[in-house]
Amino acid sequence: MDLASAPDPEGAGVRAVVSILAALLGFGAVTGTAWALYSGTTSSTGNALVASSDWVAPTVSGSVIAKSQGGVAGYIGQGGSYYAYANATDAGAPASGLVSIAANLGSLTAGQSAAPLSPGSFSAGGASYGYRSAALTANATLAAGTYSYALSTKDVAGNSRTQSGYTVVVDNTAPTASDIQTTNKSGNTAGRPEIGDTVIFTFSEPIDPNSIVAGWTGAATNVVARIANGNPDTLTVWSATNTVQLPLGSVALGRSEYVSSSATFGATGTPSSMVQSGNTITVTLGTASAGPTTALIAGTMTWTPSSSAYDWAGNPESTAARTESGASDREF
Repeated sequence: MDLASAPDPEGAGVRAVVSILAALLGFGAVTGTAWALYSGTTSSTGNALVASSDWVAPTVSGSVIAKSQGGVAGYIGQGGSYYAYANATDAGAPASGLVSIAANLGSLTAGQSAAPLSPGSFSAGGASYGYRSAALTANATLAAGTYSYALSTKDVAGNSRTQSGYTVVVDNTAPTASDIQTTNKSGNTAGRPEIGDTVIFTFSEPIDPNSIVAGWTGAATNVVARIANGNPDTLTVWSATNTVQLPLGSVALGRSEYVSSSATFGATGTPSSMVQSGNTITVTLGTASAGPTTALIAGTMTWTPSSSAYDWAGNPESTAARTESGASDREF
C-alpha cells in the first residue's frame, strides 16, 4: 500500500483543527478582534456561605391561665393572682431551639402585653406544661366574661410566630350557701345519725374541690364527720385523719337529741366519704362511735359556710348563713 495515500484519521483531525484556527485568526485580523485562551483558579479564605436548616417557626400546642391557688384552671377573678402556662416546640432539620415565648395579657393586666414565660415543669388543671409566667395580678376592676390572649414564640434561627384564640373566663361572683339537707338510708332509724345517712351541702355554683382538700378532684374521698353535743347539736367535717376541719363550715342540726355525747363517724370502722357533683358536696356517714341517739322532735338546720372555700375563679365563699329549705323535720 502507498503510505502517502493511506487513510490518516488522526492527521485529518489535526488538519481540520488547524484549518479552523487559521480561519478564526484570519477573521480576527480582518475585524480587529483579539482571541486568547485563559485558565486559572483562585480561593477565598475570608468568606463562607452557610445555609440554615431551620426555616420553621416554633408552635404552641396548648396553653391555659389558672389562678395561683391551683385547682380548676381556666378561671380567674378581678384583682386575683394567676399564672399563664404553655407548651411549645420548635421544628427544623434540625430545630435551632426555642429562645423565647411571651403572652399578650394586656386585656387582663395593664402593661403585660409581652409577659415572658420561663421553662420548667409545671402543672395546672391536671395537665403538664413546660413554660409558665411569673405570678401576675389581674386588674382590680375587670368585667366578668371571656377574654382572649395570644402567645408569641421565637427560635434561635430567628423564626417567630404569634398564635391567638386562647381564652380565660373572668368570674367576680362569690359563691354562697344555697341549701343544706340530710337523708336517711333505707332501713336506718329515722331521726338517728347512722352509717349510710348523708348530709348534702348545696352551693350557688361549683366550689373548687382543691379549696376543700388540697389536690382533691371531687371524686369520692374519705373523711370523718363529727357531731358535737350542744344546744343545738352541731355537725362538722374533718380530714380522713380526723385532725383538720375541712372548710365546709358548720351545721347546726336544729335539735339537741342527735347525740348524747360528742360522736365521730368514720374515725374507725367504715370511713365516712365525701363526693362532689356539680354544685353539691355530699358526705356519707361512716361507722359511728358511742353517742348517737334518736331525735323525736322536728327542727330546722342552719348552715354557716366557711370563707376558706372558693369557686373555680378563686372567689371566697360568703359566710352568710343558710337555713334548710322545706318544712321542719327530723334529720337523718
